Amino acid sequence: MNTFFDLHYAARILPALARASLYTIGITLVGFAIALVLGLVLALLRRSPIAAVSRTTGLVVEFVRSTPLLIQVYVIFYVGPLYGLVISALTAGTIGIALHYACYVSEVYRAGLNCVARGQWEAACALSLSRWRTYTGVILPQAIRQVIPALGNYLVAMFKDTPVLSAITVVELMQQAKNLGSETFRYLEPITMTGAFFLAISLTFAAGVRHLEKRLRLP
Repeated sequence: MNTFFDLHYAARILPALARASLYTIGITLVGFAIALVLGLVLALLRRSPIAAVSRTTGLVVEFVRSTPLLIQVYVIFYVGPLYGLVISALTAGTIGIALHYACYVSEVYRAGLNCVARGQWEAACALSLSRWRTYTGVILPQAIRQVIPALGNYLVAMFKDTPVLSAITVVELMQQAKNLGSETFRYLEPITMTGAFFLAISLTFAAGVRHLEKRLRLP
């Protein structure tokens, strides 16, 4: 037996880590889907011609971006029940990480919207397009193509931040590795394998984003 890295023990714990990795991927994808939609809403609200709406949205975005994700999930899971918000650790963690990254994603959308040529807005106005049709048919298709790489970065960053959720008892990949290590007091194998899982999945996400970027690239 190799006392430094026990291959037999690594093979035995591999299925448990693989299941935890799927669980972690699920949290990431659901959270990122929420962040994409909510981030777009926040970006549009921040561009609102109504000063009260745009300023309030800006304050909320800056507040969330300026506070740690760990504190936010703690507040949702541990402080929420004091005010009637009783939800599971998984739900609290997914909501927390989605809200946190929605604020970052909103800034990415805002940058993309600002990069659309002014002439596009003027052309839509000249065609008497409604504000809704201007955004959905003219502006957003151009803006989103430009920000796909940045959105992909946040997808990978969100995946790598999922270990934070173990603080509220969500058994994601890193927490599963710690649980396995505590059973035998061998942490090298589970932690090393967890790092390999994170590396492989992060590279897969990055490759998928690059493929999507090429597919949507303007000729």
